[in-house]
Amino acid sequence: MKNKKEALTILNILRKFYPDATCSLNFETPFQIVIAVMLSAQCTDERVNKTTPLLFKDYGTPEKMAKMDIKKLEEIIHPCGFYKNKAKNALACSKMIVNEYNSIVPNNMEQLMRLPGIGRKSANVIMLEAFNDAQGIAVDTHCRRISCKIGFSNQKEPEKVEQDLLKQFNKKDWVDVNHLFVWHGRYTCMARSPKCDKCPITNYCNEYKNKNCI
Repeated sequence: MKNKKEALTILNILRKFYPDATCSLNFETPFQIVIAVMLSAQCTDERVNKTTPLLFKDYGTPEKMAKMDIKKLEEIIHPCGFYKNKAKNALACSKMIVNEYNSIVPNNMEQLMRLPGIGRKSANVIMLEAFNDAQGIAVDTHCRRISCKIGFSNQKEPEKVEQDLLKQFNKKDWVDVNHLFVWHGRYTCMARSPKCDKCPITNYCNEYKNKNCI
C-alpha cells in the first residue's frame, strides 16, 4: 500500500487532470439516484441516463413506482440489462421506502443496505451523491482495477479494497477518490486498452513498472 503522503500526491495529480470529475448519473432526488444506481449495475451510466427520463417522467417517486405494473417497469428499463431482476428490486425497494421509511430515502448506510438491490458500493454512492456525506469509498470495477495497478490494494473483494483505501486517504478526500478513480478508469486507464502514454500517474503505477497485478 501507499503511504498517506504518496496517496495524496497521486490524488492531487488526478484532481488537476480531471477538474470536472463528478457523478455521471442524472438525478433530481435521493430516490432517483437510488434507482439510477440500481440500474447502473453492469450497465453504462450513459445508457442509464437515456432510460431514466422516461421512467422518472411518470414514476419518479417511491409512491408512484411502488404501484407500477412490473411488466411496464421491465419494458422501460429493458435497455439497462438484467431488467427482470432490476425491476423486481426496484419495486421492492420502492415499497420498502414507502412502508418503512414514510416515503423518505434513509440517509445512513445501514438502512440503505436494507433496501432490495442496494449493496455497500451503491449505498456509498447514494450517501455521497444524495446527501453529500461520504461514508466510505465506492469500489466498482474501475476503482478495484486502479487500486491494484497503482498499488493501493492487492485484495480481490471490494469491501477489502475499500478498507485498504480508507487507511490511505483522509476522510475529507473520500469524495474525490470516489469520482476521480471512476473517471480515470473510464477515460484513461481502461481495462482493455489503457492509455498509458497519456496517463499522468505512470510514475506511481506498479503495473506500468512491470509488477504483477490481479
